[in-house]
Amino acid sequence: MAAAAVDNAMEVVPALAEEAAPEVAGLSCLVNLPGEVLEYILCCGSLTAADIGRVSSTCRRLRELCQSSGKVWKEQFRVRWPSLMKHYSPTDYVNWLEEYKVRQKAGLEARKIVASFSKRFFSEHVPCNGFSDIENLEGPEIFFEDELVCILNMEGRKALTWKYYAKKILYYLRQQKILNNLKAFLQQPDDYESYLEGAVYIDQYCNPLSDISLKDIQAQIDSIVELVCKTLRGINSRHPSLAFKAGESSMIMEIELQSQVLDAMNYVLYDQLKFKGNRMDYYNALNLYMHQVLIRRTGIPISMSLLYLTIARQLGVPLEPVNFPSHFLLRWCQGAEGATLDIFDYIYIDAFGKGKQLTVKECEYLIGQHVTAALYGVVNVKKVLQRMVGNLLSLGKREGIDQSYQLLRDSLDLYLAMYPDQVQLLLLQARLYFHLGIWPEKSFCLVLKVLDILQHIQTLDPGQHGAVGYLVQHTLEHIERKKEEVGVEVKLRSDEKHRDVCYSIGLIMKHKRYGYNCVIYGWDPTCMMGHEWIRNMNVHSLPHGHHQPFYNVLVEDGSCRYAAQENLEYNVEPQEISHPDVGRYFSEFTGTHYIPNAELEIRYPEDLEFVYETVQNIYSAKKENIVE
Repeated sequence: MAAAAVDNAMEVVPALAEEAAPEVAGLSCLVNLPGEVLEYILCCGSLTAADIGRVSSTCRRLRELCQSSGKVWKEQFRVRWPSLMKHYSPTDYVNWLEEYKVRQKAGLEARKIVASFSKRFFSEHVPCNGFSDIENLEGPEIFFEDELVCILNMEGRKALTWKYYAKKILYYLRQQKILNNLKAFLQQPDDYESYLEGAVYIDQYCNPLSDISLKDIQAQIDSIVELVCKTLRGINSRHPSLAFKAGESSMIMEIELQSQVLDAMNYVLYDQLKFKGNRMDYYNALNLYMHQVLIRRTGIPISMSLLYLTIARQLGVPLEPVNFPSHFLLRWCQGAEGATLDIFDYIYIDAFGKGKQLTVKECEYLIGQHVTAALYGVVNVKKVLQRMVGNLLSLGKREGIDQSYQLLRDSLDLYLAMYPDQVQLLLLQARLYFHLGIWPEKSFCLVLKVLDILQHIQTLDPGQHGAVGYLVQHTLEHIERKKEEVGVEVKLRSDEKHRDVCYSIGLIMKHKRYGYNCVIYGWDPTCMMGHEWIRNMNVHSLPHGHHQPFYNVLVEDGSCRYAAQENLEYNVEPQEISHPDVGRYFSEFTGTHYIPNAELEIRYPEDLEFVYETVQNIYSAKKENIVE
């Protein structure tokens, strides 16, 4: 009966949703149904928010069923934005209709801002104050972020420019939040020893678009602890660690009982779960991210040590971190409580080396040098994080392909958050901003990020006057150049001086000599680089030298290059180019070529027609040959 009532009522709903007057046919049939059946119909998923609004205006009974804090509007919100439901407690009173309106408004604002970014920042990196509009938005930040995620998750190969800027904005928002959390974390007293929490903040900051949380990482570690307890039960069924409850911080004092825990840990981590130090790919940033260490079951000494330390402490073994040179270690006290101890009263544990227990002599043999007793001492959370970020900083300096220097920028931000007066790093940050051309939107204004950094350096270390003066001079010169810039340079294929240009923006090309795939995003009728670049790149050895068209290309390895026309050829098997800046220049990939976004098309207004002709001639001919 109830099912039949639902089916009959569902036939009435579409007509009812189109009318506001209570005289609509079928209304009496609908409103006489039991309340739970009506609620089921209104929550069925086929009605939009506008439909619910019209239905609720037809009579008092339906209006009561569609009350703003009721199940109907909650379901509308859940279906439209399911990922947001985790932010609400089942016991909280929520005005779902109001939440729906606020989220809808936030979405419209987000799309408006994303749409404006390409026009405002096409010619340069998003500047330091380019996100000011976002910071001043009203409403919950989670709603704005959710809309950005929705844009990133749009299906297909379209809306590439929207996705490009949505990613940048989301990256910025999350990093700012994480950095604030890290700074608050660093204000904790020295005896606050949540090493894992600090490591997770670093992980989150360098991977802001990934879903990383301390809760999830702790849950994964808890599952490892359960396995250790299972093994420990086989060693000693009455072991006190087995009685520990989640969240307890009890410590076991007997050395023998501690040893049993470490034996069980070594078996589970290294024999059962196959964790190991990453000797084959040591200089990989993934080795420092705790969520990746757990996924890939490998890391470097410091990340493996933090995992080992966290598990041991949860099971009552008071291990401590040792900032040993070249190889991070843990120490395990063997002396009596309250006694005066020296470095020989500890066993040192190499978590990178499968939990091997070392003496002082063996530690020195491990790194091949003698070290002072001070280097065997325990370090606090801040020092541990400093070493982790220092490792990332070193890796960031090594990255040659990533022309955005994202890892270097992120690690500099983190290091300076902990130690804001590091002159050499401030100077490196200023040089990096200068190199990347990351300037504020109104560059004639002297309130620049670079100048702020340089002024701070000068205050800290007047001896850096020469380097600071050089960068200040070039910063001010940049400002003057920006003042003199006039309009956008437009390049017409029909112009006589461009008659030798054979290829167009958006075409997928292959380099004849190096074999890489790329997409053209700009061209010049002749080489526009300086004499030094021409000499270093040996351009004069080319048959046509520098007196031929040159093309700006985005390469599949993430680099941007400037290639001579004679070195390029059509790619007979075009494919998407996985370059992070594709969306900056193109709005869509069609399967054979990229379509320029509005800003790039303004600069090359006649190229698209040439692209269509080229695609038609090359790829259509290829299909015909295959058919024959």
